[in-house]
Amino acid sequence: MASIPQREIGSTGSSVTEFGLGTAPLGDLFVALSEQEAQGVLQAAWDVGVRYFDTSPFYGNGKSEHRVGHFLRQQPRNEFVLSTKVGRVFKAARDPNCFESDDFVGALPFDFTVDYSYDGIMRSYEDSLHRLSLPSIDLLVIHDLDFYFYETEARVNAYLNQLFTSGWRALDELRRYGLVKGVGAGINELGMIPRFLDLVDLDFFLVAYGYNLLTQGMLAEEFPLCQERGISIIVGAVFASGILATGAVPGARYFYAPASQELMDKTDRIEEVCRQHGTRLPCAALQFLLANPIVAAIIPGALEAAHVQTNYGLLQQPIPAELWGALKSEGLLQEDAPTP
Repeated sequence: MASIPQREIGSTGSSVTEFGLGTAPLGDLFVALSEQEAQGVLQAAWDVGVRYFDTSPFYGNGKSEHRVGHFLRQQPRNEFVLSTKVGRVFKAARDPNCFESDDFVGALPFDFTVDYSYDGIMRSYEDSLHRLSLPSIDLLVIHDLDFYFYETEARVNAYLNQLFTSGWRALDELRRYGLVKGVGAGINELGMIPRFLDLVDLDFFLVAYGYNLLTQGMLAEEFPLCQERGISIIVGAVFASGILATGAVPGARYFYAPASQELMDKTDRIEEVCRQHGTRLPCAALQFLLANPIVAAIIPGALEAAHVQTNYGLLQQPIPAELWGALKSEGLLQEDAPTP
C-alpha cells in the first residue's frame, strides 16, 4: 500500500490524506452504480492509501452514506478521517412509487427539508451516524448554503440567519464537546466565504468552484482571508465537473452544465500547452491544486475503481516546471497562482 502525505485541517489536530475520495458518484449522481461497483471504488481508494472520505446525506438521499459506512465500518476507526454534511433533513417519501430525483438517478425514496436550525443540524448529524453505522464523524460541513441552490438574496440571507441564530449553536456544541473535530462549509460560488467568516468560526471550506486550472478567482479575496485565520481548503470539483478530465470534447461539462464556448476554447489552449510539455491535462489539473499550501486535500470522485487508480497515478507523474511558466505567460493561469 502507498503512503499518501497528510495535511492538517486548520488547527483541529485532524490530518487528512491530501488525496481523498469524494463520494457523490456513490449516491448515483447521473449514473447508477451497483453495490459491487460502489464497494469496488471504496476498496480501490483504500488500497492506494486514501484515508480521507467525504460524503453527504444529499448524495442519493442517504445512499452514499450507507455505502461509505458499509465499507468504513470494516476498517480500523483510527485509520481514516470521515466528513459528512448538514443542512437537509430527510423523511420517507409519501409515495415511493412516484419518487424522482433530478440528479441522483438511483436516489433512495426520501424527501428532504432544508434546515439549518439547531434541531435540524442535530437531527441530521444523528441520522448520519445511523446511516453510516459508525460511532463518530470527524468533520461536519454546512452544505450548499449559497446562491447556486437558493438563487435569491432573500433566501440565502434567511438561511444564513437561521444558521447564525440557531444552527451554529449545535455545530459549536458538537465541536466543543469533541463529538466532531472540525466544522466547515461547502462553497459552490465566489463571494460566500467572506459572508460565512463574518458570522461563524470555521475550520475549513470545501470548495467546489472558484479554484481550479480554469479559474483562480478565490486567490483575490477568499483564500487570503482564510490564510489570515488559519482556515484550510478542501477542493471538491477537481476536474470542474469533467471538462478538465475529458478536455473540450462535445458535451463537456463545467459546473454541472454544458461548458460555454469560452471555457471550451480556454481548455483547448491549456491542453495544447500541456501537450507541448508532455503532460496530460488531468495530470496538470490535479497537481496544480495541491501546490497551494492552503489546500489540505483534493477529493475527486470516481465511477469505477480504475478511475481512482488513474487519478492516483496522475499525481505521481513528473511535470516539467516550464509548463507552469508557459501557462502564465500565455495568460491561461494567474501570475500569483502557486504552482508545483
